[in-house]
Amino acid sequence: MHIYTSKQIKEVDAIAEQQGMLPFALMENAGSGLFRKISAICKKGEAIAVLAGKGNNGGDGIVLTRYLKQNGYSAELIFPIGEPKTKESLQHLTHFKACGFEIAPFDKNKKYDWIIDCLLGAGSQLPVRGDLKDTLGWIRTQESKVISVDLPTGVASDTGDADESVIKADYTFAIHGFKPSCFLFPSSEYYGIAEVVEIGLSHTTNWRIWTEADVKKNWLKRGANAHKGTFGTGLLIAGSDDMPGSAALCSIGAIRFGIGKLMVSTTRHASAVISSFVPEATFTFLERDELVQDDLEKMYSAVAMGPGLHPNEKLEQCISTLLEKDVPLILDAGALMKREYPERSEPVILTPHPGEFSRLLEKPSKEIQSNRIELASKFAQHHKVHVVLKGEYTVIAYPDGSGYVNTTGNASLAKGGTGDTLTGILLSSLGNHADGKAALANAVFIHGLCSDVWIEKHGAQTLAAHDFARLLPEVCHRFERGMDEEDVLKTL
Repeated sequence: MHIYTSKQIKEVDAIAEQQGMLPFALMENAGSGLFRKISAICKKGEAIAVLAGKGNNGGDGIVLTRYLKQNGYSAELIFPIGEPKTKESLQHLTHFKACGFEIAPFDKNKKYDWIIDCLLGAGSQLPVRGDLKDTLGWIRTQESKVISVDLPTGVASDTGDADESVIKADYTFAIHGFKPSCFLFPSSEYYGIAEVVEIGLSHTTNWRIWTEADVKKNWLKRGANAHKGTFGTGLLIAGSDDMPGSAALCSIGAIRFGIGKLMVSTTRHASAVISSFVPEATFTFLERDELVQDDLEKMYSAVAMGPGLHPNEKLEQCISTLLEKDVPLILDAGALMKREYPERSEPVILTPHPGEFSRLLEKPSKEIQSNRIELASKFAQHHKVHVVLKGEYTVIAYPDGSGYVNTTGNASLAKGGTGDTLTGILLSSLGNHADGKAALANAVFIHGLCSDVWIEKHGAQTLAAHDFARLLPEVCHRFERGMDEEDVLKTL
């Protein structure tokens, strides 16, 4: 479940060779691993075309075809853009022929049940030209199901760029680790079902997917002698007379995810709305400059600020004062403005959606979406903050250069208020967990999983942010019982 750029993959290969793992052996491992994946979905008797390119991706295809043919599958090895050029691919081609197998001609009139795309790997460059472009055009006219190896031909490895000739795979099997474009836009739309094929190498990257196994490992267990102070006291500075709902939804997320005590700093009008949804919340109506007291760190385990607030000079002054306090600080919505961040012992967490992040970076949203992982990571490292870049495949970037990609969630979250609920879940999670990284990742995972649970029974368009009040108890209960994500979905 690790994520590698094309440069990192080259470094991995170089290290492996220094340690005695020759490229020929790695190609053999890749081909055998691909066979195990593909034999689980392809049937014997179905016509399979393995389209191999000139590089090592094509070499993987040669080994794969050998395994398919040796195990009774009706597979053909085809070189539509020319035979391989790399040393290891040529060695495997020699072995392929020595086994009594032949190369098949590229017959555009022949029909196949499956086309396996081994044309280009992670090191490929766009745009696509010549015979390769013609080959992709032919693939797009076929009714065959398509399996891509490493990445669909026509998408970039490290960004969301996609060539106009790109093919859309039904399955993609990435070698050693996912490539960033699997989680970027628009490239992710062409991957289909994506899985990793391990090839026997240790992992060196500090970016990976956060999984349900990670959630279970880092799930907070409540002791029998626990009290409300055990699970943190959160301060939420949110809500206004014209946007009381934002603070109410944030409060729902915090209370339902298990915070011990919630103090909400808001207007009196907003407090009436919030208390109708979350009677457990307590309120303060102090002016913000009075609120940030000298003993703030002792009073609260974490602070969240921004939902339902309008950016202004007074708000910015309050944030500046909060940044001087050693308490975890979540900044969302109205609190997301361009500023510098001081060094501090406790984390600052920014939770922008792509439009807000676009304003922070002064870059177009399209560029943000095409480079979500890299841009979030660079911002986090430069400003020494944690970034939760929301949206499909939410990116969680840490100031040390590491990070996670979240794969839960769906289009039902594309509705006002769901981000506010996430802020509340984050506030609770930070107050409950000693591991700040796990606190963020768990919160994002559970938030997304709630929406996945919703669409199991309802339409994506019908989810409302206040539905988290009942979704969170159901999802959390299943994890407390130690169930996997698939089991959670089956029981709801």
